[in-house]
Amino acid sequence: MAIYLYLRILNTVIMKNILIIIPFVLFGIATGNSQQANFSPRVYEATATNSPNVHHEIKVNKTYFVHTVYETSPPKFIKTAGGHYTMTSDSLHVQLEFNSNFANDSVSVLHYSYTLTDGKLMLNNNPNVVYTGAPSNSQELDGAWLFATRGPDTGQERRGDNTPRKTLKFLLDGHFQWIAYNTETMKFSGTGGGSFTSADGVYTENIGFFSRDNARVGAALNFNYELKGTDWHHTGKNSKGAPMYEIWARRE
Repeated sequence: MAIYLYLRILNTVIMKNILIIIPFVLFGIATGNSQQANFSPRVYEATATNSPNVHHEIKVNKTYFVHTVYETSPPKFIKTAGGHYTMTSDSLHVQLEFNSNFANDSVSVLHYSYTLTDGKLMLNNNPNVVYTGAPSNSQELDGAWLFATRGPDTGQERRGDNTPRKTLKFLLDGHFQWIAYNTETMKFSGTGGGSFTSADGVYTENIGFFSRDNARVGAALNFNYELKGTDWHHTGKNSKGAPMYEIWARRE
């Protein structure tokens, strides 16, 4: 009888421990599924099948997502939006820092369902816009940069993540885009982008879209650059031909 009671007690203890462990195991599985690895840094491009003149471009690194749409011929900027993102196994959530249509739609958060198969990306199951990954073209200036100050750097006050007024420059795989915006008011001030090269201290932008002046599309601008610590010193002439010296700080 004593042995029987001992075995009953032991069995009860084991079963309680199993019941305690199982929820943690299940929680771990669920958490693992919902925290799937982020997209690899890449540029995705698409031409809408129902609007062949409309170009869609997504630039995404491990934390940041930018979606831009523009017409190619004749050139016309349509919209851009971007911000920090999180994702699950089948959906994408973007907390917007900027939205060029905010004054009209008041949208500050984007939710997408997505599929990514064999390098083909589809958002919200839209068969008319299927994105293809652009060729890899990593360069020295790849990354996200925030405008810090006018140069030369003599200790003047700098802008950055702690200030609501921002100008972001996002460079990835030979594609660039700058965006000027305010994170407190969501006021959008402008954007431009296209392709770029950076080598041997020479940085060249080829403008593919420009929200402020579509006539600037097609222009090529050459600058000098120098990396100093986490700063990018950017010198040359701006789009109007005036001398400029800008300092951009790398955004982590």
